[in-house]
Amino acid sequence: MNVAVPNMQSEARPEARRPIRQLDAAAANRIAAGEVVERPASAIKELVENALDAGARRIAVAYADGGKTLIRVSDDGHGIPAEELPLALSRHATSKIDGTDLTNIRSFGFRGEALPSLGAVGRLTVTSRAAGAAEAASISVRGEEQGATRPAALAKGTVVELAGLFTATPARLKFLRSDRAEAQAIGEILRRLAMAAPGVGFTLSDVTDQGSPREILRLDPEPGELFDGLPARLRAILGPDFAENALAVEAEREGIALGGFAALPTFSRGAAVAQHLFVNGRPVRDKLLLGALRAAYSDVLARDRHPAAALFLTCEPEAVDVNVHPAKAEVRFRDPGLVRGLVIGALKQMLAGAGHRGSTTTGAGMLGAFRPESGEYAKAYSPPAAAPRNYAYAYSPPPRPSARALGFAEEMQAPSARVEPEPEEEAPESHPLGAARAQFHETYVIAQTPDGIVIVDQHAAHERLVYERLKAARQGARVPGQMLLIPEVVELDAGQEAAVLEAREALDGLGLVVEPFGRGALCLRETPAILGEVDGGALLRDVADALIEGAGDGLGQRIDAVLSRMSCHGSIRAGRRMTAAEMNALLREMEATPLSGQCNHGRPTWVELRLADIERLFGRRG
Repeated sequence: MNVAVPNMQSEARPEARRPIRQLDAAAANRIAAGEVVERPASAIKELVENALDAGARRIAVAYADGGKTLIRVSDDGHGIPAEELPLALSRHATSKIDGTDLTNIRSFGFRGEALPSLGAVGRLTVTSRAAGAAEAASISVRGEEQGATRPAALAKGTVVELAGLFTATPARLKFLRSDRAEAQAIGEILRRLAMAAPGVGFTLSDVTDQGSPREILRLDPEPGELFDGLPARLRAILGPDFAENALAVEAEREGIALGGFAALPTFSRGAAVAQHLFVNGRPVRDKLLLGALRAAYSDVLARDRHPAAALFLTCEPEAVDVNVHPAKAEVRFRDPGLVRGLVIGALKQMLAGAGHRGSTTTGAGMLGAFRPESGEYAKAYSPPAAAPRNYAYAYSPPPRPSARALGFAEEMQAPSARVEPEPEEEAPESHPLGAARAQFHETYVIAQTPDGIVIVDQHAAHERLVYERLKAARQGARVPGQMLLIPEVVELDAGQEAAVLEAREALDGLGLVVEPFGRGALCLRETPAILGEVDGGALLRDVADALIEGAGDGLGQRIDAVLSRMSCHGSIRAGRRMTAAEMNALLREMEATPLSGQCNHGRPTWVELRLADIERLFGRRG
């Protein structure tokens, strides 16, 4: 069926040329306002930034119907003199810059567009009392009509009230989301601004029901300078879990300083909702910084997980351009490579310093899983008989181990409910991960610590250890390879074959030597010696998949992905029976290896249960 598609350009083209003319002020203001005021949250952002520039110590925000019918921002800043109120509502009128130098911007606002833009799309009233003034003054604007300045009652600061947002442009109202969604956006933007100013108190209220307004958020001012009050402010906004699982970040290079906090990889999120970035105190959503944050965690997080962080970049105003977009959410750096390297290097150093530490939320999650959902659990539970369990153990042959990959002894022992370690001069419980006491389901190691137990996923933990060994070997000379007695011919599809052959030289440096063997096949001659005896075909296919998956990444990232796949093949498998010496050796190496608190995919390698929590499970403590 033929469908006629109208040519919108030809239909809109006038028959005769129209003369060029100047748009009137009202139309120009409405067009310009569309760039600054996209939704109620952006209006509140502009007003709160003005309050911060005015030196406010307390800022109160109120809204009704998600900000569609009413927005009110009150502050205790230095205020606006009565004679300057009409000028404040004029476009491109500001007290923050004099226009001679647009590179030395040290304030949130500098365009002089916020108030006139709000007046162009709604009913705006500004009431202010300047410091030292005898009385306050108020002025209103309704689209094109600006009222006269008149006396008003106000003790200090400024109150800006916007009623009927987008009443002057009704079409914009159709693009707003529900009241609840707009309210959530308001809360998010206010929290970001509150992180940038810990010394300022904030309140957020929903006054949709005038008879019973609801306080949504209250943040009291935190004492001290930015980084003195920042931990308490982040705890109040991002929650105690973030505070307990975040590490301090501090670095400086060539006049650019980075500070703030970033969470452990095991405290990751399913979306990038907990990534807060600031440049000279300004909240931004900069692609360069977001990409650097992602790259720093690429070695410890799966692609579908996102790190949590609040990072503050400080530099001279001349080193960054904030005049990129009217919303001021994007910036451009004079030396982007320097900034990216600083962020990635500082975060990687922070993660390496965390060692084997894991997120505290993993233990809490385990406790939640242990708690029965109802009282019927105790009645339904009956312990399994010992004979069938022992019978299953006796007839469960272990998989063939690889001593070279493990770095441990080759001998194995039958599984036991309790494994006592060899006597040592130093009490093993004094180590951070304790002393191995048992292995259950031939997958998990249980270790005893002075105040609880640690449960280790043996495969995930050893996978990280092998990965770190491979990376360390790559930093030196060529990774030692083990020549196969009989070369293995591996069949691959065209894409896999091309990816491996393209990276052949790099793979040779990793101890993985391949040669072409006809169409759709490669001959595998060497594998990395550190992996021990492995399935060459499965290894090569996994390496090919890693190369294809990271086709858009740099060579270094692709090689790291290959090493990650290799380490999986050289790790202790679930079902591998381990001796007490092997289990303790695994724990000690975890303590000495950076990033061992999570596997290559960001999952925790161990969880801890405190003795007090275990006793609560059994009702021994209140």
